[in-house]
Amino acid sequence: MGEISEVSELKTVGETTQFIVIRLGDEQYGIDIKYIDNIVRMQHITRVPKVDAYLKGVINLRGEVIPVMSIRIKMGLEADVETKSSRIIILKLEQQGTIGVIVDEVQEVVTLENDQIERIAYDSKEEKDSFLCGIGKCEGGLISLLDLNIVVAENV
Repeated sequence: MGEISEVSELKTVGETTQFIVIRLGDEQYGIDIKYIDNIVRMQHITRVPKVDAYLKGVINLRGEVIPVMSIRIKMGLEADVETKSSRIIILKLEQQGTIGVIVDEVQEVVTLENDQIERIAYDSKEEKDSFLCGIGKCEGGLISLLDLNIVVAENV
């Protein structure tokens, strides 16, 4: 009997997801670590003509040309202010391929169990909310979890 209860206890342990916590303005957001290929310091971004305002241009990272976008402009926030904490996070996404996103600061990595993540229903009319896939509850605080496929989609 003792062995059976131990096995069932193992199955009840929730799955976890790791998120990198970033800062945009005064708010914290989480990016699922499985999408992150690299985090690099700000560097020269070559402008590309006739693209949406949120597309800042391209960078050359070890011989690969990578488009870079501003999440702040895409979400309707004020434009990026480059500081020594600013970073470009290189994301590898199934549909959009490799893309860089500018963030104000990379803060930490957090591990959330599935029961610490509240999924968001999409009946909200506020555009910024549509960029989120959930809210993470961590150490007494809340972290808005970004839905990267919507954030980098071209037609949003």
